Amino acid sequence: MYTAPVVDITHTLKQATRLGEDLSAGRMGELSADLLDAIVEEAGKFSSEEVASLLRVGEEHGTPLKDGVVTMPPGWKEIYNQWVEAGWNALTGPEEFGGQGLTTSLSVAAFEMWNSGSLSFGIGPTLTVGAVEALEKHGSDELKATYLAKLVSGEWMGTMNLTEPQAGSDLNALRARAERRDDGTYRVFGQKIFITYGEHDLTDNIIHLVLARLPDAPAGTRGISLFLVPKFLVNEDGSLGARNDLFCSGVEEKLGIHGSPTCTMIYGDGYAGDEPGAIGYLVGEENRGLACMFTMMNNARLLVGIQGVAAAEAAYQHALSYAQERKQGRAIGQTSEGMAAIVEHPDVQRNLATMKALTAATRAICYDCAHALDLARLDEDKAFWANRANLLTPIAKAFSTDVGVEVASIGVQIHGGMGFIEETGAAQFLRDARIAPIYEGTNGIQAIDLVSRKLPLEGSEVVRAYLAELSETIDRVAVSNRSPLQEQAENLRAALTDLTEATDWILASLEAGETNAVLCGATPYLRLFGLASGGVYLARLALAAECHREEDRTAVLSFFAENILSETSALLKIVTKGADSLNALGNILKN
Repeated sequence: MYTAPVVDITHTLKQATRLGEDLSAGRMGELSADLLDAIVEEAGKFSSEEVASLLRVGEEHGTPLKDGVVTMPPGWKEIYNQWVEAGWNALTGPEEFGGQGLTTSLSVAAFEMWNSGSLSFGIGPTLTVGAVEALEKHGSDELKATYLAKLVSGEWMGTMNLTEPQAGSDLNALRARAERRDDGTYRVFGQKIFITYGEHDLTDNIIHLVLARLPDAPAGTRGISLFLVPKFLVNEDGSLGARNDLFCSGVEEKLGIHGSPTCTMIYGDGYAGDEPGAIGYLVGEENRGLACMFTMMNNARLLVGIQGVAAAEAAYQHALSYAQERKQGRAIGQTSEGMAAIVEHPDVQRNLATMKALTAATRAICYDCAHALDLARLDEDKAFWANRANLLTPIAKAFSTDVGVEVASIGVQIHGGMGFIEETGAAQFLRDARIAPIYEGTNGIQAIDLVSRKLPLEGSEVVRAYLAELSETIDRVAVSNRSPLQEQAENLRAALTDLTEATDWILASLEAGETNAVLCGATPYLRLFGLASGGVYLARLALAAECHREEDRTAVLSFFAENILSETSALLKIVTKGADSLNALGNILKN
């Protein structure tokens, strides 16, 4: 059973980022260090005691669809209602609509715990939080007055509708259409697939944010508009009115996250009302819907990154517990009779250490990205921190979710043959984690975004400033006079040098117009970035470790630096030298 790692979470929040310093200086609004500790503690308790109980029942029951209605697994509605009543959905919501107005950093930490308890549960509120942000920033006053308070509280849930059968990540191919009506509303028609929580019985209304084209819209992504389309229309007094012309036509049978309904949604098929077409309301301006949706998507990408961290943490705890209990073989130097727990064996220890270190590194990356988002709202230099968040978002999303799959797979390996048997539960973490590198922009797309858009920001000054900060942390390690912490400065410096050389090569290649060569190395570059920066974050945690955890955090850093970080030198060669061989084989594969 999952137990929220509250100490690790609060330490990472305060010390891997500037948050601890900012809390002490009173720069985080109403959030204080004591309040942060109390909220994380309570969220951890709720996740460990309540949300985690949903993990297996969601897996076994699924989300059956009958007559257009999805029935959620037993116990889900009750725990969701408790979650809403406790105010967890409103954590970062705008205060004028009933939210608590707290920081993204705190929300991301809480979402780690919800997702570790049950990823199928945590993914639902993820979309609602994104819908709140998009509506707050781009919705009309009338839409905000009608929908925001109930979305903020969680009384209603939100969805994000982008994907269509012919248009996955390529929104240029989007066909859903919208037609204007004289009363200022729109009628929306089309099919959307892979819609998370598109239909369920947790709430009495579901608010869909749908991308569609108007008849006279420009071609491509410049002609996409965003519409709010409720499952039930809302009367002037706030009560629910008629059923809108939309319905769920199917729920996907998936590899994992079986407790999360992934729906095919049909808009405008004459299902309800006198006139075909789902009644929708424009969010933002016509033909500028993608900009509005990206407000929601950027939020979702960070929260998907934290799903990778959450899956890794849950899989690690599960594997550690098994390794401590499972007895097989004799330990090196064992003199007593009987078999030893497999945690005594060096290879199992290596696997567990890899799981622990990678999880800690990705947690720190995601939390620092979240804190940058907070500072983009609260700090005087908003543009600097907005750019920092833009730089870190693809790393947080892609590196963390790749690690989630990697760590969950190692967890299966530690279980041996029993890991391949469903009764141990090890395989569920791997199956659940596997979706995260795919949705909200595949990790390949994140890598393309990183090298082609984020590295050149402000003439590359954004990434240069970040690399300089990493270097400053390594300087602190080098003069720390704490062994074995100080001894890792050389390994950290070597990884940062690899990252810097790769970054220089990419920027020079882009300048020279060698885009294909850059894209060939984009994915290995993203992993190189994640490993090098992740090692430095672990160093920050070790530098700031409380006395009773100093040995633990230094040991994690040392293992990471000596057993994982050397991968960066190989990745540098792939980034800078791998394009020709990839293109040669790629040409063969095309034919």
